[in-house]
Amino acid sequence: MTRDPDDRLVSASPGLPEATGSRRMDWAAMPREVTARIGQLLGSPVAHAVSQRGGFSEGLAARVRLENGKRAFIKAADSPVAPAVADFHRREIAVSERLPREVPAPRLLDAYDDGTWVVLAFEEVVGHLPAQPWRREELDRVLAAVTDMAEVLTPSPVTEAILGKPRLGGWSAMADDAALRDKVEELSPWAARHFDQLVALEENASLEGATLLHGDLYPFNIMLTADRVFAVDWPHAWIGPRHCDAVTLMSSASLSGVDPRPIAENHPLTRDLDPARINEMLALHAGFLLRTAAAAGPDADPNIVAMMTALGLASLRWLRGARL
Repeated sequence: MTRDPDDRLVSASPGLPEATGSRRMDWAAMPREVTARIGQLLGSPVAHAVSQRGGFSEGLAARVRLENGKRAFIKAADSPVAPAVADFHRREIAVSERLPREVPAPRLLDAYDDGTWVVLAFEEVVGHLPAQPWRREELDRVLAAVTDMAEVLTPSPVTEAILGKPRLGGWSAMADDAALRDKVEELSPWAARHFDQLVALEENASLEGATLLHGDLYPFNIMLTADRVFAVDWPHAWIGPRHCDAVTLMSSASLSGVDPRPIAENHPLTRDLDPARINEMLALHAGFLLRTAAAAGPDADPNIVAMMTALGLASLRWLRGARL
């Protein structure tokens, strides 16, 4: 019996694909005037910096120790080189400035934008990413934190005016694009067979809600300490139904061999939902990821494409078990 390609691609290896992009900048490559400005922001010159390899965005991510002994986490992007990332950083500054202290996110210490360089300085979180494949104890900790976060962020403390649109949907856009549909069929024959149902789920989806959602809540954007869970990287925040972050996080757990359905049946943010709401979110999530992966050109970071493909197929795998 030939194995369904959908299953093979989702479960080819336990855990997430490589969560490191290929275009990170090293601290040593930063212009001296920018590193000097960072020292001015933080009140002391940088004595030591360690560039961080994880994550996908172009630009700098570094842990720094200052001459006065204090520490910080720095993100920076060069607008002419990486304009989209610089814009994400600008939005993250606006969101981070408005997050209540109760939100489990690193505090923004300072930031600047001179039109070319956009720099953010956060408090350093000394912790680790969740293990992949997921350990159930860590997954339960994170899902409990997501519940608490939804309470704090309802109603949203950030207005829609400074937020981007949710990165959701793609089936309708692919309906008249034969080339993209062919690529998605290669990734998921099941999606090709159920394309009309996926379009209908997307078109009928309700995204009404008052909760500020992270919008990119995957294991590579979570830090664990001994007693806390932190959600990092907030440029894709949006306002909508409080269950959406929980659903996307649960769907990613299937890459670790974890069935998300019993988790959703018992989780406070999803257990009382009409199953149609979950199906809609899964379709929207998979549509964005698979359309973006299918449309990626030869210059796209292959690790990003692999991650999007795996996460998109993970959502479809959950959806396949539902009645469409």
